[in-house]
Amino acid sequence: MAATTLPDRVYVYEKPVRLWHWVNAAAILVLAVTGWFIASPPVVTSGEASDHFLMGYIRFAHFSAGYVLAVGLIGRIYWAYAGNHYARELFMPRVASKDWWEGLLHEVLWYLFLVKEPRKHAGHNPLAGLAMFLFYVLGSAFMVVTGFALYGEGLGEGSWADRLFGWVIPLFGESQDVHTWHHLGMWYLVVFAIIHIYVAVREQIMSRQSVTSTMIDGWRVWKDGRP
Repeated sequence: MAATTLPDRVYVYEKPVRLWHWVNAAAILVLAVTGWFIASPPVVTSGEASDHFLMGYIRFAHFSAGYVLAVGLIGRIYWAYAGNHYARELFMPRVASKDWWEGLLHEVLWYLFLVKEPRKHAGHNPLAGLAMFLFYVLGSAFMVVTGFALYGEGLGEGSWADRLFGWVIPLFGESQDVHTWHHLGMWYLVVFAIIHIYVAVREQIMSRQSVTSTMIDGWRVWKDGRP
């Protein structure tokens, strides 16, 4: 939406989008922490294995958060069609638009402190939208596919996960290869989350519109005069 057409405040993120955002953030946090311990297990204590189910609880939390991530992604895809047009920005960067590319360049310069004034955007700015698609959408889809492929190994041959995602393991070579790529995918999302939090807080302070608070109440509010 062009700056000259923006009203004083815009309702951008509907309740399902805001709920998905925070639940999804919690799921990624649980997945990252439990994934770390699965890859680098804590010290094993002596005694009967049944008395020490720590890794079992960690794996259960990991699998549960994985389900939340997958269901949330499916639900978010649905809401891209059922919700307002801002809900579609996550999946459809406007790469065919010349203005979008010009806006992308401006945002890169703004984040590098090479221009003095940011532009106003009711939804995602071009750089944020592109980053969300490349990092979150593609990254999460990759983690869901590889994660359920590994999950299918534990459920056994012929299980629903094996039938749907069993093709992934031979595609990568073998199980350990999928483990390695899945672990790298975790760091891909972790790095994105760190940058995402930094940029959101930075923009809340330095930009001309609300950012972090918009994901709480849904409203984009302008901090200065229009446009």
